[in-house]
Amino acid sequence: MGDSKEAGAEAPPAGATARGGLSLLSQGEAEEPSAQGSALFLGGSEVKSRAVVKYSSAPPRAAFARLEEKTDLKLPPANWLRESAKLGPAGTTILGTSKKSKPFSSFGMAYDFIDSVGNDVDVVSDSENIKKLLKIPYSKSHVSMAVHRVGRTLLLDELDIQELFMRSSQTGDWTWLKEFYQRLIDQKWQRKKKSKEHWYQKAILSKFLYYSINGDGAAQPVPSAAEQRESSSSDQTGDSDGASWPAPFEMPSPVSEDPSASSQGSEPLEPSYIVGHLASAPKEQNLTTLFNDGENSQGLKNDFVRNILWTFEDIHMLVGSNMPIFGGGRYPAVSLRLRDNNKPINVLTGIDYWLDNLICNVPELVMCFHVNGIVQKYEMIKTEEIPNLENSNFSTKVIKDIAQNILSFLKSNCTKEGHTYWLFKASGSDIVKLYDLTTLCEETEDKYQNPFTMPVAILLYKVACNMMMKKNQNKKHYGTIRTLLLNCVKLLDKSRHPQIIASANYMLSELFQLDEPKKEESSESPLNENSDESYSEEEEEMPDSDENGSYCTSSDPPDDNKAVAIIKSVGELSVPEKYKSIHQIRPSCAFPVCHDTEERCRLVLSYVLEGLKSVDSSIKKESDLPAADPSTPIPLKYEDESARGGPEGLEKQMALFLDKMGSLQKGSCSSQSGMTPGSWQHKMKLQLILKSSKAYYVLSDAAMSLQKYGRALRYIKLALQSHDTYCCLCTNMLSEVLLFLSQYLTLCGDIQLMLAQNANNRAAHLEEFNYQTKEDQEILHSLHRESSCQGFAWATDLSTDLESQLSVSCKCYEAANEILQFSDLKSQNPEHYVQVLKRMGNIRNEIGVFYMNQAAALQSERVVSKSVSTAEQQLWKKSFSCFEKGIHNFESIDDATNAALLLCNTGRLMRICAQAHCGAGDEFKREFSPEEGLYYNKAVDYYLKALRSLGTRDRHPAVWDSVNWELSTTYFTMATLQQDYAPLSRKAQEQIEKEVSEAMMKSLKYCDVDSASARQPLCQYRAATIHHRLASMYHSCLRNQVGDEYLRKQHRVLADLHYGQAGGLFQLLKDTPCELLRVQLERVAFAEFQMSGQNSNVGKLKTLSGALDIMVRTKHAFQLIRKELVEELGQPEREEPTPVADATPGLNREEVLKLLSIFESRLAFLLLQSIKLLSPTKRKAGNNVEEDVALKTNKHIYSQLLRATANKNTSLLERIDVLVHLLDQLARGSAVQ
Repeated sequence: MGDSKEAGAEAPPAGATARGGLSLLSQGEAEEPSAQGSALFLGGSEVKSRAVVKYSSAPPRAAFARLEEKTDLKLPPANWLRESAKLGPAGTTILGTSKKSKPFSSFGMAYDFIDSVGNDVDVVSDSENIKKLLKIPYSKSHVSMAVHRVGRTLLLDELDIQELFMRSSQTGDWTWLKEFYQRLIDQKWQRKKKSKEHWYQKAILSKFLYYSINGDGAAQPVPSAAEQRESSSSDQTGDSDGASWPAPFEMPSPVSEDPSASSQGSEPLEPSYIVGHLASAPKEQNLTTLFNDGENSQGLKNDFVRNILWTFEDIHMLVGSNMPIFGGGRYPAVSLRLRDNNKPINVLTGIDYWLDNLICNVPELVMCFHVNGIVQKYEMIKTEEIPNLENSNFSTKVIKDIAQNILSFLKSNCTKEGHTYWLFKASGSDIVKLYDLTTLCEETEDKYQNPFTMPVAILLYKVACNMMMKKNQNKKHYGTIRTLLLNCVKLLDKSRHPQIIASANYMLSELFQLDEPKKEESSESPLNENSDESYSEEEEEMPDSDENGSYCTSSDPPDDNKAVAIIKSVGELSVPEKYKSIHQIRPSCAFPVCHDTEERCRLVLSYVLEGLKSVDSSIKKESDLPAADPSTPIPLKYEDESARGGPEGLEKQMALFLDKMGSLQKGSCSSQSGMTPGSWQHKMKLQLILKSSKAYYVLSDAAMSLQKYGRALRYIKLALQSHDTYCCLCTNMLSEVLLFLSQYLTLCGDIQLMLAQNANNRAAHLEEFNYQTKEDQEILHSLHRESSCQGFAWATDLSTDLESQLSVSCKCYEAANEILQFSDLKSQNPEHYVQVLKRMGNIRNEIGVFYMNQAAALQSERVVSKSVSTAEQQLWKKSFSCFEKGIHNFESIDDATNAALLLCNTGRLMRICAQAHCGAGDEFKREFSPEEGLYYNKAVDYYLKALRSLGTRDRHPAVWDSVNWELSTTYFTMATLQQDYAPLSRKAQEQIEKEVSEAMMKSLKYCDVDSASARQPLCQYRAATIHHRLASMYHSCLRNQVGDEYLRKQHRVLADLHYGQAGGLFQLLKDTPCELLRVQLERVAFAEFQMSGQNSNVGKLKTLSGALDIMVRTKHAFQLIRKELVEELGQPEREEPTPVADATPGLNREEVLKLLSIFESRLAFLLLQSIKLLSPTKRKAGNNVEEDVALKTNKHIYSQLLRATANKNTSLLERIDVLVHLLDQLARGSAVQ
């Protein structure tokens, strides 16, 4: 209907009608009645009616002229059937014709007002059909209408049985319906010809209206022959315009004027009907022409003068009307009627006039009465007075009830979208029957014999398209859209309409949001996942009570079992609210609930596959393609790395890939199937392929989260194969599609990395990878029609080699990063860019660690060779290169934490290099080499860089502590090696001691013993060991040093300090009793060394007192050893042990025994010395009671110790018990301070 629509604007009805010149309603037509509708109060009861003109093609209204009395309407006026400025160019074909509506008239309106269909409007129809339905209880005439349902909207069209069966007799179509009609309804069906009176009444009505426009009461005859030709043409044109029944997608061509028309006195000829053959739609249709052009939608055009949104009570109708409306003077809008004065107005005529005026919102009716064509008088009647006219009195409330009941009946029973229902009432019958012609047709013949099939399918498609375009609200309509599209596809022949089927399937796939959260069951959508229809037949509502149940029952005649529903008596329609319980149509089908991602994606892929099949079937060059059997699986087996040439081959494939991506930027298309770029097949296949790639990507991501890495690789391979085909077909690569590819490659890199890390389950992954569904095979077959799909083979093969998998993963990330450089995607998608760089840094770390571990393994195997092998050095270089690149990746996105971790790993690599250089030389002659020092210092530098990268511990405490620990370890290892393998050939002893001391103190600096953490015991042990080593070193220096008293004193103080700190730290630990015992024994030895250099007894006694105090404090170590022994033996503490009980696997028995023996001997020595120094001969004169007590106690303890050590059969546990007992006595009774 063109673009001349006035959506939403409430406009008054237009004036005199004329076909052709399309015009929007003028805002300034003040004389027109209000567009706000009308509320008529008739006989004390109110009937609500409101009419809003949505579109009008009529020119401004023409004022009508009152004809003089005695005007002879049998004589034609001069302007009869001539074009008039008042009427517009189409006036000759519209004005004066009471033509029958075309079979598809409601579809033309629905196409033009697609927004209203399915949601807001209850009925779309010609006004003549509405009137005919509302007159059913008053009329004995037959009713035959086709009913179609779209959402909550019903489309009503006249189903002319006379024309239909005449067509059937000529073409053989609809024979099944003709046989059904004759068998059940009218066995003696014959075509009924229209009477002479019918044509006579049409002629004088036409002449009357032209007289009224002409404004001249006098008859102006025209030549007889011309009049006859015009009359004949008028009759033929008027009827053929509306009566001809079309074949699918065909409309009859106009009937030309017949030059051999009969004379004026003869009966006019019947119209000649043009019968078209049933032809299929062309294989390559243009969607724009087919769906967007109302005038050219295969003849299904809206040719009403005006389209009106009429609200009658609570019923919303979109009505087409051609009623002439006149205006001007004191009658701004009137309808003009011609009546025979000898025939009184009956109820049917009154209802007809009243409804016409309500629908068109015309307030008054002008009636012209004639007798045998001679004008007698005029009468003006208001619209609200029409129901009270003499002989045509009727109740408007009853009309309202009839409308509500008929609508409820139809909505309750016309439940299946896409089906053609037939509402039929035989002439003179009171029974109204509803049949499902689609079901009857499928039972007998091909469903495509139904000419309504194609218009219905197109309408379903258009309504779905319209809903899809409403992005802000279409989510809640997804169930409706899906039902519309499924029914559309079900109606169409795949071979005839591949474009619509492909497009519908693509839209079906678009309904499923692949990237939505897993909880797709929103509160808007009730849980229903069963039917493809709006609802299943088993769910159809039944009447609430028997009085509402006027459908088929067991008492019906057996022949009526084909009817869907029956109204047994038309009188029921006048009963108020007869069908109230089922007046509201039920809501559309809920969107199917997909309980997981795979189910949702599989539905999408099933629609994509159907769309691809439709596109492929329409491509003409199919026979030229290489044969491929879609049922034969396409092999997806992995290649051995050696066959592909290793990492070098991977580099070549990457280079080819990047070249290809560069060429895509310039635009190129290479379809193997011969599709023309820009054709509908080309555009649709591109969209379907892109959708399939997205679906496979989501499937792969879901499988990845389930740790099904073989399945994930298979899906990402299919996604990349789809994308490869897309690249081959695409002439202009969009940045959005390039971003998809970058995401696909990123996920592929993730999968390859996880496969490398889960090599122990390789067999299961391989089995998942090689599995293929039939659906996947068919989609792949369609892809292979356009491309070899090998563009990403380098990224998706399942290798058995760990290095290869890591390399492929890295190349995937690198390719994803390269793609982001195109079209400035990097800045447009910063989050994805950061993720890609993080993954690149991570995989380079993984590869670096892999090479580093290989180098360490080679080093551990190197026994005979004393020099570092070339293979080790190559692995170091590869590892270092990977770490360096990874550090750069993380630094480029300011990821200090991960950069610190890679710097830490680089430090570890340097330590491995240092360790590789320590194996040279004899173990006994070995010295700390310069190479070791060089690499350890490099390691220290990298650890310090890592700390600088982090800045503070608050940034990432765990990483900070880890780096500090590694740095402390490096310093400690370096100091230990220098201490144990002192390079005396290159450095002086003092220099070595200084370097060891500095390194140990730095190690101590980075060893956090105070922070509570899982590593705290290790830090305490490390710190205790450092203090122990330093104390031992200073102790050794003190022993070996002669001369400088200042240095000796300094070393003595340092040794004593570090021994004390070492003992204190070991005391905190629960699992180092031997270390604690050893430190305490060394402290005792240090005290003995000091005592040996003393001359006075007082000094010696003081030192000896300190040594015995240290001995007493070793009690804690013995208690720990005893506890471990008791736990390992699994016996009560005081129970006598068996000889076998000495075997203690938890403790180093030899070490414990050795330390125990040393301790016993040193304790005996100290006790003996104290006894000697406390003896009266050594003391000065005087009586010191405390010293006497101490002497007595020490003697007693000494004697007990000698007896205990003399017994060789004493068990370890008993010896420890004795020592603990003696130390207790010593602590309580010793007088030595």
